[in-house]
Amino acid sequence: MLEGSILQKLETSHRHSQRPIRFGVYFKNTLVSLCHALEDHILSHDDSPLVITAFQQGKWYLQEANRYADIAKIAQQVVIMAAPNSGWAEHPTSKLANVDLVGLNPEDAVSEEWHLIILSPRYTAMVLCQELSPADYGVAGKPKEDLERKFYGLWTFEPELVKETAALAISHIQNYNPELAKKLTQYQNQIQPRLGTPEDLSAVVSRVVDYLQTEQKNTTHQILDRNLVANEIQAFLRMAQIMDATDINNPMAASEVMSLVETIGQLLDLPAWQIKRSRLAALLHRIDPLQHAESLLTPGSKRYQEDATDIPPSCPLVPGAQVLRTMPRLRAIAQIITHQSEWWDGSGEPARLAGDEIPLESRILALAADFQYRVNGKTSQGLSQEEMLTQALEECRQQQNTRFDPKLVEALSLLVMGLQQGLELPLMTPKASVGMWLLDSRLENEGKTSPEISTSLK
Repeated sequence: MLEGSILQKLETSHRHSQRPIRFGVYFKNTLVSLCHALEDHILSHDDSPLVITAFQQGKWYLQEANRYADIAKIAQQVVIMAAPNSGWAEHPTSKLANVDLVGLNPEDAVSEEWHLIILSPRYTAMVLCQELSPADYGVAGKPKEDLERKFYGLWTFEPELVKETAALAISHIQNYNPELAKKLTQYQNQIQPRLGTPEDLSAVVSRVVDYLQTEQKNTTHQILDRNLVANEIQAFLRMAQIMDATDINNPMAASEVMSLVETIGQLLDLPAWQIKRSRLAALLHRIDPLQHAESLLTPGSKRYQEDATDIPPSCPLVPGAQVLRTMPRLRAIAQIITHQSEWWDGSGEPARLAGDEIPLESRILALAADFQYRVNGKTSQGLSQEEMLTQALEECRQQQNTRFDPKLVEALSLLVMGLQQGLELPLMTPKASVGMWLLDSRLENEGKTSPEISTSLK
């Protein structure tokens, strides 16, 4: 990272914290899609946000000048950091009352960065990147294709992280325009960003996925395609993480359910690809608001039902199918999440599947999520850990043969026994910056639990 850059300052502040930042590598076409999605979300909401931007060169802003004129009509303040002599200062948008241009010195590390920081009362978002150095590109050197240029950084919706980065950007602007920095600090203090509601976040995420998928259709390079796909997965993972964070009573649900699902899968001796698929389903199992969202690029369309019958058992009973079905690689995950509410005796929803008709991963997810919920609900009752585990397990046992697969309850019993004897389940935060780790060819192509997989205990 370039010394003195905003990205470097943010990384340094979190390097030894309990929550270090995970960065990823993004191709330019991915960043264009991300920024356009977030900019268009500004244009669709009258939130009066504070918007701070920075590109490597001002000429890239000129391609978006009219877009930023429209943003300025909605935003409380727009600040554009750009290299001098770019022609931006002569553009009419820079003359608007609530638009300020900060001309960066050529030797300023921020002149090598690409930022979009949005602070709104209803949501926050940012893209924060800088291009790889010639040394980072290696012997192949900087790519000839502009869209293949690589950038190191992150994008996120997390309010505290966005607010911290905005403060770093304002501090940097202080070096050029103290009066503007003072005004921006006042604006920032007036805006009290919070974790967005599920509805707010689903709109942002849906738009991001739409733009990434649209760019994906125009991409012929496999490596660019995979980068776009990884970021689509990141959008879903970030949605799931924020939904957990907004649940003050059960903020670790996704991570804890993922650990339970993985351990039960290991007890059943499931293949690695199936365990990986189950882990991703566990991380995403609470993103229900997204399942009812419609495409923002094609208003009124029912794109989430497209190809819904490709993967049996298909479920036309679920309104909107699943937003996850928009990604072919995640249709199997959509199926797992859809059928987690089925019951072993066939009385569940949405398709009233019974017994082994229910995908195995759905049965595992249903039991793990219910057990985690029950244990978490007992934390305020003054019980010991052993008592909480025992009571939650007994409550699950009472529903075996009706709601839960009895063989899976048996596996859960072994897991609880291990926990009571000192076994610790690792709680891992999903590495959203490298979402492709959750995918492989089996996960992409398998639509239904293999009939050869048995639920018998080993």
